[in-house]
Amino acid sequence: DNVDLGELMFSLCYLPTAGRLTITMIKARNLKAMDITGASDPYVKVSLMCEGRRLKKRKTSTKRNTLNPVYNEAIVFDVPPENIDQISLLIAVMDYDRVGHNEVIGVCRVGNEAESLGRDHWSEMLSYPRKPIAHWHPLIELS
Repeated sequence: DNVDLGELMFSLCYLPTAGRLTITMIKARNLKAMDITGASDPYVKVSLMCEGRRLKKRKTSTKRNTLNPVYNEAIVFDVPPENIDQISLLIAVMDYDRVGHNEVIGVCRVGNEAESLGRDHWSEMLSYPRKPIAHWHPLIELS
């Protein structure tokens, strides 16, 4: 019962000398509608994780009333080269709600512990430092 929650495109770029990890949220497509109007007000929240703990989080702006938002927003974390292997990213596409709680539309994980595409994207980023590597990632339900 793999619900189609949509996909998110982002690029990863690591600068080992500066110890800087840049995640550029490019766009999402076919997001699951969360509002009765049949749309959502999506934003993306990125959490920098280390051994299951959240170290830092950042988020993009909210795009009103769309299931295909375009962000083109860069999120930067400082990660020294000696720590890059211990961290992973939890990327959640959220639906902003004026009333009540913001809901999670779907998530994807990237890093050494991630599965398949999330791990491949991460190792590709580490293999090509200073070069932004972009991929589409299917969103999964937050487990």
